[in-house]
Amino acid sequence: MPLLKVNNLSISFGGLRAVDDFSVSVEKGQLYGLIGPNGAGKTTVFNLLTGVYQPDEGIVFLDDKNITNQKTMDINKDGIGRTFQNIRLFKKLSVLDNVKAGLHNRFHYNTFEGIMRLPQYRRAERLMDEEAYCLLKVFELDEEAESTAGSLPYGKQRKLEIARTLATSPKLLLLDEPAAGMNPNETKELMETIRFVRDEFDMTILLIEHDMKLVAGICEELTVLNFGKILLSGETAAVLGDSRVITAYLGE
Repeated sequence: MPLLKVNNLSISFGGLRAVDDFSVSVEKGQLYGLIGPNGAGKTTVFNLLTGVYQPDEGIVFLDDKNITNQKTMDINKDGIGRTFQNIRLFKKLSVLDNVKAGLHNRFHYNTFEGIMRLPQYRRAERLMDEEAYCLLKVFELDEEAESTAGSLPYGKQRKLEIARTLATSPKLLLLDEPAAGMNPNETKELMETIRFVRDEFDMTILLIEHDMKLVAGICEELTVLNFGKILLSGETAAVLGDSRVITAYLGE
């Protein structure tokens, strides 16, 4: 079974069919791309997969479990983590605390234990600190653990957002335009980071991206959306070279 299996997903807003009969199959360990022009419905697909929107039709399976219509928090616990096109960090909190925020699905203490600083609280906080530092070291952010997240350069903020998402222990990582706003050097470093995450964490990745060099450089397969419908799916080189994709997406 594929890790992610989506069958005939559809949603309308005020009579507009934003996503129409979308299906995709992503194998475990795959690096899969979802591309298309602005307004094609890509982020809407991510919102459907993560429970932000509820589909009018269709079914979503994660690791052979039907997660359709579940709440966002439950879908995250089941194993889908995501980043956003516009970075959503707790910018006034420390780098360390941002990663720890992603660990609270797995480390628990109640309000009383927290207020009174009881042993369960101290143990959970110690374990979260240790695991958060390990993640930050992987992304070469450990020396900035006590810095505020908002003070980091843009490229490092992207890394921090990915590290925080990985702290939730996802099976599937959704990256929404991770290269948005990056210069060529930052994009090149991001490509290496994404490959590293896939290999080091045995991660399955589905990403939305407009940077075709990044897409061509790391994605094994692609699905192209246009006006909410699938235009083409297949191996990356074949899809990017297809005249329909060039016309619809690249404008040539």
